Amino acid sequence: MKVKEKQPQSVQQPKPFTPGITASMVRQHAYEMYRDKLPDKPLTVEDWVLAEKDLVSSLDDDNLPK
Repeated sequence: MKVKEKQPQSVQQPKPFTPGITASMVRQHAYEMYRDKLPDKPLTVEDWVLAEKDLVSSLDDDNLPK
């Protein structure tokens, strides 16, 4: 008997929780981050949240004085 592997369910992109960040900004960043994962595996809620956090972090890093 084979054990079925659980495939992550495709979820709709959640609304961004960071003010000033749009869904399209997060979507673009997520597609860049998960280029190797897409289109074979759908993004999970955790993937979307991680992409938003990474985007915010990279934008904050860009605004630091050098």
